[in-house]
Amino acid sequence: MAKIRNYVSVKDLSAEETLEVLRSAAALKREVKQGRAHHRLAGRTLAMIFQKPSLRTRVSFEVGMTQLGGHAIYLGPEDIKLGKRETTEDIALTISRMCDIIMARVFGHDIVVELAKHATVPVINALSDREHPCQILADLQAIQERKGRLKGLKCVFVGDGNNVAQSLLYGGALLGMSVTVACPPGYEPLPEVVAEAAAMGRRTGAQIDVSNDLLDACRDADVLYTDVWASMGQEAESATRKHDFEGFQINESLMAVAKRDAIILHCLPAHYGEEIDYATSRTPNSAIFDQAENRLHAQKALMVFLMGARAAAKPGRAPAERRLRHAPRSGPRGRRRRRR
Repeated sequence: MAKIRNYVSVKDLSAEETLEVLRSAAALKREVKQGRAHHRLAGRTLAMIFQKPSLRTRVSFEVGMTQLGGHAIYLGPEDIKLGKRETTEDIALTISRMCDIIMARVFGHDIVVELAKHATVPVINALSDREHPCQILADLQAIQERKGRLKGLKCVFVGDGNNVAQSLLYGGALLGMSVTVACPPGYEPLPEVVAEAAAMGRRTGAQIDVSNDLLDACRDADVLYTDVWASMGQEAESATRKHDFEGFQINESLMAVAKRDAIILHCLPAHYGEEIDYATSRTPNSAIFDQAENRLHAQKALMVFLMGARAAAKPGRAPAERRLRHAPRSGPRGRRRRRR
């Protein structure tokens, strides 16, 4: 029996596998734009476990499974009460008997780790307090689309050293893109994440850094990335964070120290006037909504990869489902008549 592959962390795929997923995501995106169906996961079911509400996560996974020919089931906070009404172990084992793949958007990272430990189908971390690996796949795809490459670029994350920042550190280090987190003192990413990403970066040529000097960190950046100052569950800290993060905003002044063609990223939702000003978010440099759309394509490619299918047919050949549909029938009735 093949080993179950999960995507709990960006580190769960190798650099080669991550690039394969990104290539597949690009192919699937082209097929959508061309109006071509790609039912790679026909008859398969995705269980979507949500402890936190979401726009992009739910829509992208649900639409993604529909486009892949499968089905998605939404399990909200009150549907299963993860870890309360039943143990996480029992939930994982039960869903594995009925569904083909699981995604979970949770508060504690330990929850998705436990789901993956007990499930007998692939588990995807659709967000936890430690990482947001699916977001980073979409980000890497957006950067590749605009820049044509990842290796050798300089990306600066402006703001809280949160789950997105930590997954970005891993993603950049994995693929040779330098990443600096520019944040106020006291809001740095976890030291062990920084150390681990730095070790990965030494193998790929990526420089991993954390800085409290915003302007110096953003100088000559190829990519400027930000997120809200207070994430979901941190509402009580909102006033303190607004004070502490004052000035850590992507705006015209900050763009002036980056490269002229630097792209702007934000994983959304945005609090305009705080971490980014509205005008800057709508400039030609902005790839914010490319990112949002790419959640759909990157996650589709990821699900296909984890379930062992291939997102693109071999060059010069029609997809398998089309070939089978037009194949001649077996037996005498299926034989072609010879021309006389």
